[in-house]
Amino acid sequence: MESSVIIEDFGPRVKSVWNDLRPATRNLIERAWQSPTPTSTAEAVRSAPYDPRADRELSQLLAALDERAAHGDSAISDEPSRQARRLADACANMLTQQTQSGEVFAQLIQRAHSRQEYARIDELANAMAMRLAPTELCELARSANVVVRALAYEVLAQAPAPLLRALLHDPVDAEVARVVLERQAHEFGSEEARQALREFDEFAT
Repeated sequence: MESSVIIEDFGPRVKSVWNDLRPATRNLIERAWQSPTPTSTAEAVRSAPYDPRADRELSQLLAALDERAAHGDSAISDEPSRQARRLADACANMLTQQTQSGEVFAQLIQRAHSRQEYARIDELANAMAMRLAPTELCELARSANVVVRALAYEVLAQAPAPLLRALLHDPVDAEVARVVLERQAHEFGSEEARQALREFDEFAT
């Protein structure tokens, strides 16, 4: 890290998470910290192969840094809290660009909502549509968090009806899929959704 940033200043929890990071993940964070713009960091992250373990490590570090920043002194002189916020933002940016984990998406959605970062929420919705399987979106649609749940339903509402129709036969995801198909049929006027529901109801009887 830069000489002006000392991990020990962030407290024992951040230090513990940092010490458990693999060298590759540390290097990724250091590059993000030293990068002049978020765009250059995003390009580097997108060009690298997806690493689920790095996802988990970044997620844990993000949670620890956000906790440190939230409990810091509100005074301008509290440099460690300001630096914790900056490093947390770097972790969040990297995760937004790379994660394929529903759990991490939920973490990022809640973080963005608490900070009223509505453009980031839109960005996350687009990323979810591209990176998460329908079953993972259904899992998020059952989240206890109302914001995560609502966003997952919005993303699913844009999915093709045939994709949702396949989920009607899944004992876990059928309820969510039916709600989404009914919305497509009634609100969006989708004939494909109506047909999917009719065919499933005929099959079930």
